[in-house]
Amino acid sequence: MEQSYEEDKFIDTNANGATTSSWTPLLRQIFVCSGITSYFFIYGLFFGAPTVFIPQIRKEANSTEALSMQTVSWLFSISSYGSLPWTIIFPIIAKRYGRKVPYIILWINTLICVSLFYFSTSVTELLISGFLQGMCPAVQIAVSTMVLTEYTSPKYRGMFISFQGATVFWGIWISNAIGTFYHWKNIGILIFICCLYSISILFWPESPVWLAAKGRFAECAKSHRWLKGEGKDSEEELKQLIIDQKKNARQERQLDKEKNYTLKLFISIKGKRFYKPLTLSVLALCLYHFSGKLACTGYVIDIIKSISVNESTAYVGMLVLDGVTVLGMYIGVFLTKLFKRRTLLLSSATIGVMFLFILSTYLYLVHLNIVSENKYLTLFLLAGFSVTISCGPMIMSMCLASEMTPLKSRSLYLCIFALLSSALMGTVLKLFPYLYKYLNSHGTFLFFAIVSSIFIYILYKLLPETKDKTMLEIEKYFLGDDNILTTKVELMNLKETCTKDNKV
Repeated sequence: MEQSYEEDKFIDTNANGATTSSWTPLLRQIFVCSGITSYFFIYGLFFGAPTVFIPQIRKEANSTEALSMQTVSWLFSISSYGSLPWTIIFPIIAKRYGRKVPYIILWINTLICVSLFYFSTSVTELLISGFLQGMCPAVQIAVSTMVLTEYTSPKYRGMFISFQGATVFWGIWISNAIGTFYHWKNIGILIFICCLYSISILFWPESPVWLAAKGRFAECAKSHRWLKGEGKDSEEELKQLIIDQKKNARQERQLDKEKNYTLKLFISIKGKRFYKPLTLSVLALCLYHFSGKLACTGYVIDIIKSISVNESTAYVGMLVLDGVTVLGMYIGVFLTKLFKRRTLLLSSATIGVMFLFILSTYLYLVHLNIVSENKYLTLFLLAGFSVTISCGPMIMSMCLASEMTPLKSRSLYLCIFALLSSALMGTVLKLFPYLYKYLNSHGTFLFFAIVSSIFIYILYKLLPETKDKTMLEIEKYFLGDDNILTTKVELMNLKETCTKDNKV
């Protein structure tokens, strides 16, 4: 139910129209994002664990057959498949009960997962723990997208979203380091510690977008100002948000009167603001996953062992490549402030694919015994590939996907997007060991290079720029307006329309 004129008046009269220089809104946004970051870090710890516990389990059993290739592929991919049901459930919960409730559920589930992980005595228990871990990537894709775009200002949004991806690989790096020097179960102790900080989610305010969608405009204004301050840009964004949500509410009520839920679903999906960004978001994720970087991170020890039979060299190479990946992602976070999203994604991806082609050609020449293999050159090419892909596709694909998420029907949108993303990630991780076995290293890298090149070309033709634009401005682009930026005149006209309709 929409609220009264007094609440609308409250929204206008509290706007001071001046730009604030206070750091308080930024610190508050950092506080909220730090809770999200802790879960990205936890997921990185979980994801990196199989890389080190699989060799340890095989060593303890004194047999490589202790874990078959099929079992190994499931240990890496099961969390992605375990996330599939949650990608449907969590957007519904977030729409009905707000953005905080899914994270409370996730906190309880994480305690169960890490308990199974730490006290496990068999591979079956590790697989069950891995399946339950699927809740974590489901929340990351479906709900963290809402939080990171709704709780942060356009000025800082790209930096916050990009930072989360880098945090996952911090978790992977530290997980691999723990497993290299200590028993793999020590990873579980660190996850327990991280869970303690995750309780900070209880102190978040509710999302301004969710409150506006529920017609609770006074609370929306309070939450928005607490998070983003009362500067001129913040107040304009708040006005736009409330006016747009009122317009959406009228459309929703009209469809509800017809009681045709199939029609309602069809209208949502066929809208330009829905299917266009969804298609581009999935293509950006395809570029990331089919670059092969995430799969290479999971199976990095096996890849390096194929280059050097020395096990200690494989572990050192793994840690070096993990470190290079994290460094590249932080360079990418810095570059998001200097370059446009589209430019950074496509340029870094193109350079990364060039490294893949060179690496594939070199390994093929080694395979034919035309040149002798130099492990340092191979590691250099892998490091170059890691840096460029981590600068671009690894952080920018999710950043762009988050920024293109529409405000209208976003729960349905994120449900479909998260479902496709989890299925895509799980499939690539499941198939990688088979590709590496039957195509050899050179064939595998060539496959990823060719497929990535196709996605780069498509995104070059279709992908728009989203940097420093509000969610409503990006939506306006997909609706086909010539002027992407909403002008003050348009804003006043839209406000007058809503005012007349509501007799304000």
